[in-house]
Amino acid sequence: MRPAVALLAALAALVAAPAAGAQSPVGPINDLGTVLQGLGTPITDVTIQHPAEPSYDATPAPASCAPGAKPQPSIDGRVPAGSATSGLWCNLTMISHQGTSGGFKVLRYVDPAGHECAYYDTALLFPLNAFNVNSNGLGVVVLDMSNPAKPVQTATLTTPAMLSPHESLNLNTARGLLAAVNGNPATYPGYVDIYDLHADCRHPVMDYGGVLAPLGHESGFSMDGKTFWATGTASKSVTAIDVTDPKAPHVVEQIQVQSHGMSLSDDGNRAYIADPTGRNMLILDTSQIQARKANPQVTEVSRITWSRVSIPQNAIPFTENGHPYVLEFDEYNQSTLSPGSDPDTVGAARIIDIADEKTPKLVSNIRLAIDNPAEHKQYGGDPGADGSTQGGAQGYAAHYCNIPTRVDPKLVACSFIASGLRLFNISDLAHPKEVGYFVAPTQAKPENGGSASNFAMSMPAFVPQRREIWWTDGTSGFYALRVADGAWAEAAKAKPPAVQSICLSKRRFTIHLPARVRTARVYVDGKRVAVRRRGLRLQSVVDLRKLKFKTVTVRITGRTKGGKAFRQTRRYHTCRPGS
Repeated sequence: MRPAVALLAALAALVAAPAAGAQSPVGPINDLGTVLQGLGTPITDVTIQHPAEPSYDATPAPASCAPGAKPQPSIDGRVPAGSATSGLWCNLTMISHQGTSGGFKVLRYVDPAGHECAYYDTALLFPLNAFNVNSNGLGVVVLDMSNPAKPVQTATLTTPAMLSPHESLNLNTARGLLAAVNGNPATYPGYVDIYDLHADCRHPVMDYGGVLAPLGHESGFSMDGKTFWATGTASKSVTAIDVTDPKAPHVVEQIQVQSHGMSLSDDGNRAYIADPTGRNMLILDTSQIQARKANPQVTEVSRITWSRVSIPQNAIPFTENGHPYVLEFDEYNQSTLSPGSDPDTVGAARIIDIADEKTPKLVSNIRLAIDNPAEHKQYGGDPGADGSTQGGAQGYAAHYCNIPTRVDPKLVACSFIASGLRLFNISDLAHPKEVGYFVAPTQAKPENGGSASNFAMSMPAFVPQRREIWWTDGTSGFYALRVADGAWAEAAKAKPPAVQSICLSKRRFTIHLPARVRTARVYVDGKRVAVRRRGLRLQSVVDLRKLKFKTVTVRITGRTKGGKAFRQTRRYHTCRPGS
């Protein structure tokens, strides 16, 4: 059976008979916008915060390019008609190229035997790509990258979720699991595929395929590889799936939250959610799901927005010298979901300080000159930015970003749709600067509406050991790129401000438990501390003095006056920013 026909048949089957393990029946495919709206645990929204905003000036363009560059001919990020028929590049050079189409994710995995593999999806919009005669196939491509100069395609995954994963293709390197859930620009029924890469990453072995989530579009994966999260995006549908046994996954909980992309903290106790309709980023407490508590509760910690928000795409947590941050990035423009809004206010990226996770703070913006409203409007007739094509919504906006590591990353690589791949130095988080770019040779294809532009939608993958970035362009496939030594070394050698590394806390304070709590034990960083009653409430002293910068967990267990179990986890940072 042809792959396109196979998937359509599979989706039809889901309507009639959901697979074993599905928590809820799937309704008609043509009514996905309202399917299962009332199911799952409701979450109470917290107040959206509007903190002070950093400058929206364009991030400085590369100061110089290594020899052999082909620099951009106009303002930073602009690709005028005919300027990139053979590509543009600065401090990013091509090692190899493979394939003819790309999608939304590029992933890298090295198995225990030392095989090095790349994975990328090919379907920007299924099943339209099935009818593209220029495409080299459907599904998720598996590449043997033992020689980055000569990628070898060893497999193509064409099970239902891999044929149309949309933005959900995800990899857990700790356990060697590759997973995806059916998706399209709105949503699809939540058919999940799970593959094992552990034995030989060049030849994935399918562990499971079946309906687990009500809906799918994007996803998240806990760092321990035990929870795969499917998000429906167009509906309040986020499903936590236990994949401890990937051959027999099961749903832990479904919650009613609007989520585009999501990432999990290293311990799995926090989810960082990009809310596309609410136009904000929110932090969820997912600790009870991570701990597999019975009837787990998920609560919102905070929500934050900003004036030039478009459609939040995803958010990745990281630390710089132990201090916690989030890299958030938007897609498209403000008028995409709200026709009356400004089409020249387009998505870009930003760094958010979450040291106090109840009141996050905006640190800096990462954006190209072409992303600012006046310039975006001035050059709106460029290929891919022309409002007469689908590029009108997408154009020069950002789509996906990634970092090489969650600890002191120093670099950020972002796909800016018509501007190609852009590389930024974030060693000074308050003042990012662009250090390189790669614009694939432009060509007119169905994927970009025949506009002869880049269609850079993918989340890139880093290979720090070799200064490589792996990435796909929608119209031309997979690229292995090398970062110029100077651009990489400049970021790597940068040192954070000394004040953060020597910061010692002066914090000592009292926490007060709810009046309904009758008895409690309190543990600060794993050590039990005294609990005293003052009036109607229990209280305990948290002493963080003389500690260097770290995050301290306070765990509370007890009983309410009604005899019910009470559990709560709080996190505190020993040093306040700038202390």
